[in-house]
Amino acid sequence: MDKTNTTQQSKLHSVDSLFKPFTLGKLELSNRIVMAPMTRSFSPDGVPGPDVAAYYRRRAENGVGLIVTEGTLIDHPAATGDPNVPNFHGEKALEGWANVVAAVHEAGGRIVPQLWHVGMTRRNGSLPHPEAPSIGPSGRTLKGDQLNEPMTKEDIDQVIRAFAQAAADAKRIGFDGIEIHGAHGYLIDQFFWERTNQRTDEYGGSMIARTRFAAEIVKACRLAVGPDFPIILRMSQWKTAQYEAKLASTPEELKQFLEPLVEAGVDIFHCSTRRFWEPEFEGSKLNYAGWVKKLSGKPTITVGSVGLDEEFLGAFQGKGAGLADLNELLERLDDEEFDLVAVGRALLVDPAWASKVREGQFDKLVPYDGEALKTLY
Repeated sequence: MDKTNTTQQSKLHSVDSLFKPFTLGKLELSNRIVMAPMTRSFSPDGVPGPDVAAYYRRRAENGVGLIVTEGTLIDHPAATGDPNVPNFHGEKALEGWANVVAAVHEAGGRIVPQLWHVGMTRRNGSLPHPEAPSIGPSGRTLKGDQLNEPMTKEDIDQVIRAFAQAAADAKRIGFDGIEIHGAHGYLIDQFFWERTNQRTDEYGGSMIARTRFAAEIVKACRLAVGPDFPIILRMSQWKTAQYEAKLASTPEELKQFLEPLVEAGVDIFHCSTRRFWEPEFEGSKLNYAGWVKKLSGKPTITVGSVGLDEEFLGAFQGKGAGLADLNELLERLDDEEFDLVAVGRALLVDPAWASKVREGQFDKLVPYDGEALKTLY
């Protein structure tokens, strides 16, 4: 990926494709820019306050087409190990989110919550519910160590109901859709991955069986919200600290993986990668989002170091990142390889990123500051 002279390089290609409207059913977006979900633990006791509403409103005011919130927790005691991550249940938290929705809509934006359960990435004994054991399909960590008992069918049903209730609440308080977090080694992804899913019942074994949990969540959410409320599924090949992991090693395997999810009712796939420009399989330049779109027939969101010259991993060590040109991204979008573009760190540090790009003000873009995760811009 060419990272020379950002200002001049970006002028070589029109940004028009990034600012074309996008419509999916009743979801109408003014452009193709999506704010990626970024967790920073700014909601004490799980309740998003006025500062969170102002944070999202600033991005909407500056032309972001769709905001995906930071991960929000379904109603399960082991959904998180961090009491400052926002809940998506309980009167106070939902009231806080309703205020966020109102602020974003007043600014002309669209917003969906990302619904989340961290599964076995949570340590036993963690707050806010230290008494609750962490759960996963086989009670295994991402390293493959078994710490807890496998989830029972009752556990599975409880989590599915909690996702469906969160989806219903999202629609009730005015969100424009939902995103289900099925990526990065968290609970749903733990069912997808053979290393963490060693079950021998209907939820484990073959690749299709390992998609059953996610498919049942999607179906339950669809039943809760009706046919016209968008459901986005975020997924990835990689896992936290397992960056070379692959759920599907070939296009054929990926197609097999996607089919039950499409049938369940996913409207958009949010395809998380570390670097959007990398090809997913040998013999084709298509990235992960490109292959998912080709094989599923559904719109996709690409993501992965958009506009920056270093991947996101450095952010967790407080490292910054410089600017990179957008030409390759724009060319791929022009070619309809994917439909929407999620921007993470660049939007985190610069609320006006979208408006600056639209106006060609590349010299005014802000490089990513490694301290940004600690600040509410």
